Amino acid sequence: MQKKLNIMMLAMFCAPALAQTYTDSIGQHSKLEVEAAYTFAEQQLGQNADMPQGVTMVNSNRNVFASEVSYRFAPTHLRFRAYNPMYNEVYINGVLMNNVETGQFRYPTIGGIGIQGLRFNSSLPFESFGYGMTALGGSNNYNFRAADMKRGHHIEWTGANRNYTMGGAYSYATGLSASGWAFAGTLSYRWAKQGYVDGTPLKSLSYYLSVQKKWGDTHSLAFATWGSPSKRAQYGASTDEAFQLSDDHQYNPYWGYYNDKKRSSRVVRDFAPTALLTWDWNINEKTRLSTSLQGQYAWYRCTRLNFNGENPYADSWIKMPSSIYNVWNTADPANTADAKTRWEKACSDWAADKSNRQLDWERMYWFNSQVAAQGTDAMYWLESRHNDNLNISLATTLDKRLTAKSSLRAGFNFATNKGMHYQTINSLLGGAQLHNVNTYAAMHYPSTSDKVQYDLNNRNAALYKGDRMGYDYNILMNKAQAWASYVEQFGMLNYSISARMGYQSMQRDGKMRNGMAADNSFGKSRTKDFLDGGLKFGSSLDMGCGHTLTFGMGYEQRAPLASTVFAAPEVNNDIAANIKKQQVFGTEVGYMYNGTWLHANLNGYYSYVKDASDWQSFYMDNTNELVYNSITGLKKKYYGLEAGLKFDISKTLDIKLLGTISEAKTTNNSQSRYMFACHGTYNDDVLLSKDMHESGTPLTAASLGVNYHQRGWTVGVDCNYYDRIYLDYSTYNRLQQIADGESLDQAKGKGGFMLNCSIGRTAHVMGGLLDINLSITNLTNNRTICTGGYESNYDVRQPSTDGSNASLYNFAKNPRKFYAFGTSGMLNITYSF
Repeated sequence: MQKKLNIMMLAMFCAPALAQTYTDSIGQHSKLEVEAAYTFAEQQLGQNADMPQGVTMVNSNRNVFASEVSYRFAPTHLRFRAYNPMYNEVYINGVLMNNVETGQFRYPTIGGIGIQGLRFNSSLPFESFGYGMTALGGSNNYNFRAADMKRGHHIEWTGANRNYTMGGAYSYATGLSASGWAFAGTLSYRWAKQGYVDGTPLKSLSYYLSVQKKWGDTHSLAFATWGSPSKRAQYGASTDEAFQLSDDHQYNPYWGYYNDKKRSSRVVRDFAPTALLTWDWNINEKTRLSTSLQGQYAWYRCTRLNFNGENPYADSWIKMPSSIYNVWNTADPANTADAKTRWEKACSDWAADKSNRQLDWERMYWFNSQVAAQGTDAMYWLESRHNDNLNISLATTLDKRLTAKSSLRAGFNFATNKGMHYQTINSLLGGAQLHNVNTYAAMHYPSTSDKVQYDLNNRNAALYKGDRMGYDYNILMNKAQAWASYVEQFGMLNYSISARMGYQSMQRDGKMRNGMAADNSFGKSRTKDFLDGGLKFGSSLDMGCGHTLTFGMGYEQRAPLASTVFAAPEVNNDIAANIKKQQVFGTEVGYMYNGTWLHANLNGYYSYVKDASDWQSFYMDNTNELVYNSITGLKKKYYGLEAGLKFDISKTLDIKLLGTISEAKTTNNSQSRYMFACHGTYNDDVLLSKDMHESGTPLTAASLGVNYHQRGWTVGVDCNYYDRIYLDYSTYNRLQQIADGESLDQAKGKGGFMLNCSIGRTAHVMGGLLDINLSITNLTNNRTICTGGYESNYDVRQPSTDGSNASLYNFAKNPRKFYAFGTSGMLNITYSF
């Protein structure tokens, strides 16, 4: 009972949790945590595409730090060891579900499924894992079999002032009947007219349905399908100047009033229906074979406001008061009395009325109506960027118990993937038409030039709502992998050896003949192939009396992500120069103690990545030019210490201390090949990336938590501290030729303390179990903790576009940031029977 209450307190940040040992559909026992309705903030789950950070989820029944890191530090998006989320692998019924192109798993696809969908077991980087070689950042497997769902009804209601304000869910599972059938299902809905951030409505429906048939103790066939169709508005980063003038650290520049209603320029529609068929076969008492076939078709589109004129965003640099008066150097000769007067008025206008600092939709419609009357193209329009995906995967796993103290696991998986990337007209905003021409290039080439055409096969095509424009291409991928893992207990030593070998192929298939690459954009590119593989060793030595030493080491070669293999995929078929397989080395040493009243762990780790690659697409803030940047040859180091202590003061009271101090940075200057969309030619340069840190995650974090639990009551208070939060650095400004000998420090965000608390009550009511939980995050309303952001990209050689020789606006001192939410609460009520 004590153990169950402790685990319950771990999940109090979001919802109640139980721990149990269950009998799976084949009759073998497995240990896992049943996580009930985690409600991570949408931006942590990758739903806000403008945020540079992702999320990794890890867990451990034995490691105090790892058991809490995924949600204790969730408000600041702390990533496990600062790893990119591609190093954290997520499986469902043994099928790897990470996106084949980006390498990341999108938690929103299962985030609303609740108690049915968030059942998983987890392995840390050097622990054995039953479905492959454990990833550098850990691996998780979710069990979606109907017979393994907790039997009965589960009703849930949530009220909050976070990314959604209301949510409800109903789940039901029959358990395994005498005839061998099991059924399970979940339906949930989350809604917000406006989330915590202004102008961010949300509607999200989630469903899960599973049926399973078992024949004796030998065979089982399970089918599951799920999806989460949603519509939500994103919010954008902004500068400290904008936050101060608006007196709001959650200022969102992406919306404005239209017909007296809030309208966002960044609206996401997302739906990834998935079907999974799993066959389990108990060949004999010592051998089990599990095979799963998965299919998924994902639709994802995000609207963006584009323009052929003045930047409509109120926080664009040229509209900010500091572009009028040099606030960084009051002695600047440009700071005349007239400039100061205009600066004071601009500041006053920003603060006076919310509509003055938001998008002016009415003005955009008026301008479009004027040019429509003249028969010319719209000046402003909404475009939708689509990233659709079709994936079919097959995975099979053989589990063989060799002796009472050893076992062998082996498997094979294959995936074929078609990523569809294109852009459409969402709305002409009152305009009459738009042509499929490159407005960036139109300023540099005659209107009759092929260079300005996005599609030479349909020259000067007139576009209307729903038509494709700009770019249209597919990324075709095949991926195969074989792996094996041997686990043995040898006296006091427990160890595992894992190995994998894989193959990947990647190809671009262009659907438009771009004028910048007339002979190299339409049709299929050459295929890029990679062979990769790795070897990993993990061990734990039981020293007796609760003391355990752990050690792990691994090396692997990883094929580069398809999202980085092509130099400018929106333009041509070119493969990035010098693209190579990543070489990844990792090692870890740890100590663990489990006593009657004290549980402790201390881990030191070191990882090294060589030949990493990246690809970026960004706008130059001061010249309104689009740039594609392919970066290769990156070398990165990750190292640090993690510690966790849990003191059981009594049967009803425990104290937890958690902390990590880490380093995660690039250790060399890499290679950059970039292209301006207005020219279509490459520029090669050295990127001064040395000593640039991983962004969007605290590299130092600590937590002190106190938990009380007795007679169905649970109360928890924790104080968290965050520091060393770096922003995503500008790769353009650090090009050797652009920097011209100047050394630029990487911009940082401010850390600080955050106090959270929770209270819950569990009681048996009318034959069922009632859970009521209230959690409050950031009780002291600390709004100055930065959670990420990015530096501006600007051309120092062309500081302005208004004809002047210089700009008073200081881009280097105005990076764009995100800040942690202030005080927010969530009330969660569940009833199970």
